[in-house]
Amino acid sequence: MGLATLKGWPHRTPDTGHRTPDTGRLAAGAQTSPPTFGLSPEWLLHDGVPIADALVLSHPEQQERLKDVCPEAAHTGVLAGDPCFDRMLAARPYRERFRRALGVRPGQRLVVLNSTWNPESLFGDGGDENLLPALLPRLTSELPADEYRVAAVLHPNIWYGHGPGQVRAWLDRARRAGLTLVDPLRHWRQAILAADAVIGDHGAVSYYSAAIGAPVLLGAAPLAGLDPDSPVADFVAGAPRLDPYGPLAPQLDQLIAAHRPLAAAAEFTTSVPGQSAALLRRLFYGLMDSPETPDAPTASLLPLPRPPYEPARRTAPTLVVTRPTGRPGEVTVTRYADPRGRPWEPGGEVHMAVHEDVRDPGRLALADVIHREGAPDDPVLGGPARWTAEVLERFAQCGLAAYVTGADTCTVRTREGSLWCLTGTTGADPALYASAWYALLGAGESGFTVRTGSAVHPVTVTPG
Repeated sequence: MGLATLKGWPHRTPDTGHRTPDTGRLAAGAQTSPPTFGLSPEWLLHDGVPIADALVLSHPEQQERLKDVCPEAAHTGVLAGDPCFDRMLAARPYRERFRRALGVRPGQRLVVLNSTWNPESLFGDGGDENLLPALLPRLTSELPADEYRVAAVLHPNIWYGHGPGQVRAWLDRARRAGLTLVDPLRHWRQAILAADAVIGDHGAVSYYSAAIGAPVLLGAAPLAGLDPDSPVADFVAGAPRLDPYGPLAPQLDQLIAAHRPLAAAAEFTTSVPGQSAALLRRLFYGLMDSPETPDAPTASLLPLPRPPYEPARRTAPTLVVTRPTGRPGEVTVTRYADPRGRPWEPGGEVHMAVHEDVRDPGRLALADVIHREGAPDDPVLGGPARWTAEVLERFAQCGLAAYVTGADTCTVRTREGSLWCLTGTTGADPALYASAWYALLGAGESGFTVRTGSAVHPVTVTPG
């Protein structure tokens, strides 16, 4: 007895020969179109006999395609929904929790990149371009750090094929600029539920994202690898495309502003939403030739686990652009992590903020603001008063040292020696408050206001 599932990701695999309908073996000299991954005699038959007693399908359109491409296995098709999608549907009320777990701060957009694993994928090198390794650091450097949070979901085969060390090395610059790599087995669903925008390719994660209602921008879309009769091919053909060489923020603005949920994507993901647990249990009992017990507990799926809290940790140098608003004690701040070129509009004052754990320690000698995080009673760092004094003594050009002690609080020391505690109430990065205080030259000793994009962050100031 065997069981197989078909999730509906109809990639084609290379082929140059015709397979006879009774065995699936190649006939000499014959030609045909490539077989569809998981839905063709090559995948479903052995010596002309279905390898599985039941082939789980999520939508009747898959049954129709199964009849066309492999009639010998058509009788094994069972409509039982999509348990993966059902778990996502059940988890929608927890979207804000998932966003907080990923460190998305108030006023930020979460952009999730994803890549499947074949050479034509966003991470692959078999297409026209090798986009993702260059795109990720551009996203983390071009998008204002306080307005965007960036995460990536890479197919498990990418990790297994290249090794975790190599993948992290390739993406090191983006990670130091704030990129988070999401667990591709346990937490990818939570990431796309939390996302404001998804950038991807022709893989399952992009289609699930569209089905759940997220705006999707395709950076790689090889139609040649898809079954032209499949809903995935329709989605890929019609989805908006990423211009990898154009400014990224305007493309995301346009994607989100013009977005309308794709009803077809949700419809063809499953025709029986929320029912897969019950349908699968009925199938399993049937395969065992046993009736369902009347007192059996209600069939249900495991809820999606809450991801661990993982806020962005930027150790790359941050270029800070500040502009006074004209109101006393108020400043607009835009921060770019490790930018290349000039991603901001002309005007405003510019300074450099550098984390103490920066990869190139030589950058500390050029910093206007040096910051780090630590416990108030850290025995090694010595706490905020001692650490800030040591930093200003060591780096004569530094104008402000900031020690982040909590989610909303940091202690800063000015070049003149005064020590102040800055506390916000909106959940913004306390290092942002330090740069704003530096730009305001210490004005507003009882409090000040920081603007980032459309968000407003009041900050109170008390002696440290």
